Amino acid sequence: MSRLTPNQKLAAAALLLGAVAVFAHPQRGPYVRLDAQDLAMLVEQEVDHVTPAELAAWIVEGRSDYRLLDLRKPEQYAEYHIPTAENVALPALEEYPLLPSEKIVIYSEGGIHGAQAWLLMQARGFRASYTLLGGLDGWVDGILYPTAPTNADPQELARFEQVAALSKFFGGQPRSGSGAEATAPTELPKLEAPVATGPAITAAPRRKKKEGC
Repeated sequence: MSRLTPNQKLAAAALLLGAVAVFAHPQRGPYVRLDAQDLAMLVEQEVDHVTPAELAAWIVEGRSDYRLLDLRKPEQYAEYHIPTAENVALPALEEYPLLPSEKIVIYSEGGIHGAQAWLLMQARGFRASYTLLGGLDGWVDGILYPTAPTNADPQELARFEQVAALSKFFGGQPRSGSGAEATAPTELPKLEAPVATGPAITAAPRRKKKEGC
């Protein structure tokens, strides 16, 4: 198990938890039957999440076709949260007013609670539900305080310039990747939801995943 990648470990968890979720609340609904293999495939193919850069671009564009759910404690949410996020505890998620047709993005500090919530949403029939890749930690490292690549080629530099623009928009600061500047500040920016002005900042494109044989 220690040799598995993070995605493979999550896929294995999906196989187990997906099967359990089918029978977790037999008297409460509406629940649908889950195919654990399908859940594992979604995780392994990396189509169960959105990246921090994609979410940042949605916020900049002012899109309203998604719901962003922050699963952390209210005091953590009050201290800092991603703009547009709604605060809801994981135990309250089952009764939270959401529509199955809505696109839902879920995050916590890292990825564990987000993955648990994603499985619950899938069990409830919310097929357009996703986790934020890396959770809030991924947002901090990827958007607020991204690190400049070393010995980067022109394509990598262009990609980082896009992320750096997003960082400044959200009150963060790109890091140089060396010395004191390589460490992210412990305090996150105290900002209201930024307002998009001018041309939209596009998300850095995903790198194409190599297909196995």
